[in-house]
Order: sequence, then structure tokens, then C-alpha cells
Amino acid sequence: MDQFPVVNSFLLIRISQSPRAMSSALAHEVHAMDAGLGLQEVITLREHMNRSALSAQKIVVALLFIFGGIALLLAAVGLYGVMSYAVSQSKRELGLRMALGATHLFRVVMTHGLALAVGGVVLGTIIAMFLTRLIAVGTLLYQVNPRSPMAFLVASVVMVTISIAACITPAWRAARTDPARALRE
Repeated sequence: MDQFPVVNSFLLIRISQSPRAMSSALAHEVHAMDAGLGLQEVITLREHMNRSALSAQKIVVALLFIFGGIALLLAAVGLYGVMSYAVSQSKRELGLRMALGATHLFRVVMTHGLALAVGGVVLGTIIAMFLTRLIAVGTLLYQVNPRSPMAFLVASVVMVTISIAACITPAWRAARTDPARALRE
């Protein structure tokens, strides 16, 4: 320590009592060895590991969670935009169908939107299955299966649920189309 001075050093001690109960005895022993030394805090090894090694990983996981949420929001907004545009472009067709007595326009628009979503989920799953090889080769994952069926199932269910939510408003708007106004425009 005299040759390579360190600002912070750690003393690891195995004890049978709680760290809080031993803190005063440890401080007394450290002062007995060198009066210029002092204890900053007495914590367990688990607390120390959580603070040092895992803190960077927690930040990365939090950022991945935030960016994943933003990506999910963008996917929902994008599908909503596509469906709204498709409904606005086919307003005359929807009005004609309503004038001829069609009552299932909500289902038609929802089916179209869900077909897009399911196609995207299937294509995304296939691409993700191939790309997991890149993750599995490196040391990026520890005791985690990159091809976990449960992860793919949950991701697919979440995307289909978001797609349903994004398609409801355009489908509702299509079902409420006034046939006379749509045919005049």
C-alpha cells in the first residue's frame, strides 16, 4: 500500500454476526493498527457487489427497457398511422359498402390491421431466430437461452396486443362512416 497508494481500499472479513453489530469493534481494530485510517462504512459483500459490478449492468438494463418501450410505442404509432391512412383512403369504398348494407366494417378493418401485424410478427420472429446466433456466440449472455420459446411467445403476444390497440380507433372510425357523406366526397 505504501508503494501504490489507493484512495479507497476494501477489507473483507467473514463474521457470524451482522455487519452493523461489528462496526464499532472493526473501527476500534482499524484505529489500533493505524490512527490515520478510518472506516467509511460496513456493508455486506452482496451490497458491495450490487454497488460496484452490477450497477453498470443495471444501467444497461434500464436503458434497454426504456429504448424497448420507445420502440414499442413507435411500432404502435406507426401501425395506427398506416391503418388511419388506409381507412381514410378507402372512405368511398367503405361508404359504398355501408350503403349496400354491410355491417361488418369494424371486423374488416381489424382483420386487415391484424394481418399486417401477424405478418410482421412472423417475419420478425424468423429474423430474430437467425440473429440470436450472433448473441449466443459471444459472451453477452450468461445462463440465458437466446432462443427461449417463452421470450418469443411473450414478445409476439405483446406485439399482437399493441396491434389490436392501434387498430381499434381506425376500425371504429370506419364502422361509423356516414355512407352519404363518403359517397359525396
